[in-house]
Amino acid sequence: KLRPREAKELTIDLKVPESCTMTPPALQPPMIHNSEGPIFNKAATADDIDHGVTKNPYEHRFDPYDFNGGTTVAVSGSDYAVVAADTRLSSGYEILSRNVSKLHELTQHCVLGSAGCKTDVDQLRSVLDINMKVYQHNHRKPMATTSAAQMLGNTLYSRRFFPYYAFNVLGGIDSEGKGAVYSYDAIGSFERTTLTATGSGQSYIIP
Repeated sequence: KLRPREAKELTIDLKVPESCTMTPPALQPPMIHNSEGPIFNKAATADDIDHGVTKNPYEHRFDPYDFNGGTTVAVSGSDYAVVAADTRLSSGYEILSRNVSKLHELTQHCVLGSAGCKTDVDQLRSVLDINMKVYQHNHRKPMATTSAAQMLGNTLYSRRFFPYYAFNVLGGIDSEGKGAVYSYDAIGSFERTTLTATGSGQSYIIP
């Protein structure tokens, strides 16, 4: 044991490593939270200046669809059917072309009108053309309008989990010589009607 007088004269010299030093919470730089965990916002240097591009992780999204606009309309009567559409191809606020047809002849008595995503419309037309040719080779005759309408519904329904971004109308003359018009949704549900329209101008044609 040390006597009181000796204890006053005793000094202890301890050196604490720099790695063990702690900055008081009030002096610590603010903490930034991101997807990779919290980090301290240290003072910026010349190499740390953000010139409009953040260093935090980006979140990229991919959209397989693009709405290229378009309006289609079909009208049927006792012995006729009329299918019409515009020819503008757009993307957002940009007009890509003014001469792109949205009508496609399936048979001599049947026409398909499609608005929506141009790539999906082209793919849908290719699938329908292939099925048309297979049917004609097997049965030695072109497909009837009612059969083509059912085939289009089946084709759209087969892609119901990743549907074609295409809004279709089908018009033609049936086997009895009467006009036939069919209206579709994106996954193949359809009905026969006398007047229908699809696309961005549908609300103006059918109020």
